[in-house]
Amino acid sequence: MEGFNLKFVFCTLAIIVLIHFSEHSHAEAKIDGFTTDFISRDSPRSPFYNPSETKYQRLQKAFRRSILRGNHFRAMRASPNDIQSDVISGGGAYLMNISLGTPPVPMLGIADTGSDLIWRQCLPCPNCYEQVEPLFDPKESETYKTLDCDNEFCQDLGQQGSCDNDNTCTYSYSYGDRSYTRGDLSSDTLTIGSTEGDPASFPGIAFGCGHDNGGTFNEKDGGLIGLGGGPLSLVMQLSSEVGGQFSYCLVPLSGDSTVSSKINFGKSGVVSGSGTVSTPLIKGTPDTFYYLTLEGLSVGSEKVAFKGFSENKSSPAAVEEGNIIIDSGTTLTLLPQDFYTDIESALTNAIGGQTTTDPNGIFSLCYSSVNNLEIPTITAHFTGADVQLPPLNTFVQVQEDLVCFSMIPSSNLAIFGNLAQINFLVGYDLKNNKVSFKHTDCTEQ
Repeated sequence: MEGFNLKFVFCTLAIIVLIHFSEHSHAEAKIDGFTTDFISRDSPRSPFYNPSETKYQRLQKAFRRSILRGNHFRAMRASPNDIQSDVISGGGAYLMNISLGTPPVPMLGIADTGSDLIWRQCLPCPNCYEQVEPLFDPKESETYKTLDCDNEFCQDLGQQGSCDNDNTCTYSYSYGDRSYTRGDLSSDTLTIGSTEGDPASFPGIAFGCGHDNGGTFNEKDGGLIGLGGGPLSLVMQLSSEVGGQFSYCLVPLSGDSTVSSKINFGKSGVVSGSGTVSTPLIKGTPDTFYYLTLEGLSVGSEKVAFKGFSENKSSPAAVEEGNIIIDSGTTLTLLPQDFYTDIESALTNAIGGQTTTDPNGIFSLCYSSVNNLEIPTITAHFTGADVQLPPLNTFVQVQEDLVCFSMIPSSNLAIFGNLAQINFLVGYDLKNNKVSFKHTDCTEQ
């Protein structure tokens, strides 16, 4: 049993990636790798930081975004051909500062692991939402091109793509919150900086040049940067240059933390060495998401087998492959209702003490005795990889006198969220189809 450590309690959902831009020359060949900062959306370094909010108010917003995000993921899985991607405008999983064009023009956009298309607002724009940054003017970029309808990237749009009269590929995306973007599918040079060396430029990156955009986007949102597993995402478009490898390390953050999380690409994104465990990355529908297979959870020494959403509950079925999505943009971990019930029962037996009610109605298991809790380690049993989760990863302090179990029941979707990934180096190898975990002090990365 482990004592509850208050140092972990101020973790947040949304993280911002600040990738510095530069006018350096293009990187023509495969690069070794690079690392950039991940900055929490709710940290003082974020442009979305609201100093008038308490740390607990910011956490509550993060929790609500988790639930909304899960709802949109469900819609995407139910109708993958009709709903291309999810975004909760102004509250996305990440923000990312990149640059597009020659000379490079900065863009601060929602960076979403649950989306694929990269897009930004472009001139002329007869119907754009108001944004702080100037709109991108394609005429000012020496390397900008519109893509024809026979281009491979245009084919990747599927039902979201169409042709205009001059054979230009156009796109139309509608998002989970009724926001939308329409425009020309284009390509241009994208520049990404590094915390460790010179920036690199990648020519010919496909993106949507949006001329008709609306909904509930925030004025600080310059567009969207898809980081999912589909062919149009930034991650997949850079796959050949960085070997299909990226990783991140999320730090526990307090309200005044100045230490940033990190995201790594290429050789810098390889996760290896003592303590590393790996599990297969499973292909699923839609291919935007990153699917793993969770076989069960152990509460201390008590192992609880995974129970899915099958209607036939009288005879337990074999564990379905790809039964959980790993998502760095969702704060909480969502588990099937019956499986969650078994885990909660094991936890209450192990912890003892008096449970209490969450006044906000988000969490099912909470305690008011913050300083006296003895919380067991929970082990996530993925196929081929046992990931031990200390209290830092499984409980969160939501008020001064209230701590809650950061996994919640779900009716039809399982997500391994970012609280469970804190202080782990989490690596994605898209060529060898595996995800690796290595327990790490991310503040030292």
